[in-house]
Amino acid sequence: MFILETIRLGLGNLRRHALRSVLTCLGVILGVAAVIVVVAIGEGNKQSALRDIAALGATNIIVRSSKPPDAASSAQARTFLSRYGITYEDARRLEAALPDAMAVVPLKAVGSEISRGAFRTNSQCFGTMPALASVANLRVATGGRYLSDHDIESRASVAVLGAETARQLFPARDALGQDFRVDQQVLRVIGVLEEQGLAGGAGGALVGRDLNRDVHMPVTTAERQFGDVIQRRTSGTSTNEEIQLSEVYVTAPSTAAVSQVAHRVERLMEVGHPGLEDVQIVVPWELLENARRAMLVWNVMLVAIAAISLLVGGIGIMNIMLASVTERTREIGIRRALGATRKHIILQFLVETGSLSAVGGLMGILLGVGASLGVGVIVPMIQKWPMFKGAFGGGFTLEPIITTWSIVVSFAVAAAVGLIFGMYPAIVASRKDPVVALRHD
Repeated sequence: MFILETIRLGLGNLRRHALRSVLTCLGVILGVAAVIVVVAIGEGNKQSALRDIAALGATNIIVRSSKPPDAASSAQARTFLSRYGITYEDARRLEAALPDAMAVVPLKAVGSEISRGAFRTNSQCFGTMPALASVANLRVATGGRYLSDHDIESRASVAVLGAETARQLFPARDALGQDFRVDQQVLRVIGVLEEQGLAGGAGGALVGRDLNRDVHMPVTTAERQFGDVIQRRTSGTSTNEEIQLSEVYVTAPSTAAVSQVAHRVERLMEVGHPGLEDVQIVVPWELLENARRAMLVWNVMLVAIAAISLLVGGIGIMNIMLASVTERTREIGIRRALGATRKHIILQFLVETGSLSAVGGLMGILLGVGASLGVGVIVPMIQKWPMFKGAFGGGFTLEPIITTWSIVVSFAVAAAVGLIFGMYPAIVASRKDPVVALRHD
C-alpha cells in the first residue's frame, strides 16, 4: 500500500510540472531514438552488403583477368595489341590440379557492341558453361532456359540476357525467341535472367560490373565466332586486347575448405603469372567474414556515439531533480516530521526519476521506430528529385532494419540512467534535517 501511495505521489508531482518533465527527459528520448535509428541503418547496410557478397556464392573463388600497369600505360599508342590475363592452359591446370573442386567454370568476354535496331551499347557479353547458373546463383525468368550441354556441343548461336539488357533491347515485346547482334554475329534469345541484386553495393563492386546487363552465350560459340582478340574504341583510339578467358569460377566443396582451395588456386595461378600481376583472385567467403567483423565494430561505434545522448539525458535528469529537491525542501521537512524515513524520501525521488526515464524511453522507442521506417521511405524519394540526382552513389541503398535488441537495450539503458542519475538527488533529499527543512521558505 505504501509503495502504491509513493508511486501515486511521484507521478502526481511529474504531472504538475508536465512541460518541465518533458524537457527533462528530452535527452533520454533523443538518445533512445538515436540508438534505434543508427542500429537500424547499420544493420540494414550490413545485411545488404552480406546479401550481395553471399550472392556471389559462399564457396566460390573467382579468378579474374586484370590489365597490368604496363599494358595500361601503352594506351598512349594509336593502335596496339596487349596480351594478358587467364589462358586456356590456366583453366586446364586448375581443373586437373583441383579434383575436389565442385566446378571450374570459365567466362570469356567477347564482342565490343551489343545492338538491335537503333539500340547500341558497349558489350558485356560472355561465353560460358551451363554450370555457371548454379555456381553464380543465376535464375532464369519463367518461360526461358539457361545454356545447355547441347548448346555447347553444337556451338549454337543462342544467348541468355540480363534483365536490364532485355528491357533495353526489347522494351515493348517479349525477348524470348528474338534476334540481336553482338558485333556482326546474330544470336537468338533463349532466356532472360531474373533481376540480380548486384547492380551496386559490395557485390557489384566485387563482380566489377552490373550483372543485369550481362549477355551469356556458349563458350564454344564465343571461341569460334569471336576469337581471343577484343577491339575497343574510345575517344578515337582503337585498342586490341588478347584475353583468352576473363574469369574462372572455382567452387570449393564446402565453406570450411574455401581458404585452403583459394590458397591452392593462388599457387597454381602463380605458375603462369608470376606475382599475379595480370590476374586477381576474389574470395567472397573471406570478404563475407571480414564484412561481418567490420559491421560489428561499426555497430558498436555507432551505439557508443548514440549512448552519449543518453548520458546527457541522465545529467539533465540529475540537474532538474537537484533543483526539485531545493524547491521541495519544505515538503520534505513536513513528510519527515509526519514519520517518513530517509528510505521513504529516497524511494519517492527514485520513483520520479524512474518514471521520467521510463516515459522518455518509451517515447524514444516510438520516435526511433518511426524515424527508421521514415528514412527507408523518404531517402529513396529524395534520390529521385532532380536537384539530388547524382548526389548519392550509383549503388547507394538504404534499407533500415529495426532490431529487437536495440529497442530492449536502449530502453534498459535509459531506465538505468534515470535510476543511477536520480540516486544522488534522492540521497541529498533524504539527508535534509527536518527542522531546517521546515523553516525553509
